[in-house]
Amino acid sequence: MKRRQFLQSALALGGLTGLRLRAGEPERPPAREYYELRRYLLRRGPMQKRFDDYAREAALPAMNRLGIGPIGVFNVMVGPDSPGVYVLIPYRSLEEFATAGARLDADAEYQRAGAEFINAPPTDPPYVRMESSLMVAFEGMPRLEVPSLTRDKQPRLFELRLYESHSKKAHRKKVEMFNGGEIAIFRRTGLTPVFFGETLVGDRLPNLTYLLVFESLAARDKSWGTFVADPEWKKLSTTPGYTDPEIVTNITNYLLRPAPYSQI
Repeated sequence: MKRRQFLQSALALGGLTGLRLRAGEPERPPAREYYELRRYLLRRGPMQKRFDDYAREAALPAMNRLGIGPIGVFNVMVGPDSPGVYVLIPYRSLEEFATAGARLDADAEYQRAGAEFINAPPTDPPYVRMESSLMVAFEGMPRLEVPSLTRDKQPRLFELRLYESHSKKAHRKKVEMFNGGEIAIFRRTGLTPVFFGETLVGDRLPNLTYLLVFESLAARDKSWGTFVADPEWKKLSTTPGYTDPEIVTNITNYLLRPAPYSQI
């Protein structure tokens, strides 16, 4: 583009922006992602290696070719049903989620690389059970954030937490609490989130789920200690309408280790 054309375009864009601001048009919030959280229940022994081979060599590369990612694969460190593997998959839209399976079926390289897992016979199944939930990202954190520890290839520990509520009204209040201040307090006190999701389809509804990352168990304990002692958190958590007895009935948490090939 010539310099004059560039300047004219820039001025026009600036003028339009100014018109929007003068007209009082609100800025569009960023589109929220959708998350699928899968839990694979496995048996100790060859089943674990076969799953890792499938995920590393077939599933993650194929989904990345579809533009889906980054994908997290985590092994249960502390929690029920071990060995178990959690797989976190972000989608840009519900359509992308709905069509991903058919697109993988049509991927010849995926079918070849994952043949042992995909075509496993009923006498030697690929897993004991697979469960899945679908979530939409919170307005206060509309995008998954890959930890710097992942980018730097450093050891890391994840904590997966699920909050159940007794009603949809109470659940919405807890989501509001996170969006309205609790996420900011998390960040300030060293609780680094990876995602926050409101569960649309899954078990134990209504609930929300989020994932935190830490350098170590010691770092986790320190950050949670800082959080619960924070004056702003104490004020927020005792505000009528936001107290745990009013809006949260149960909290479940798991400690997870990322698989060596995890992209999160």
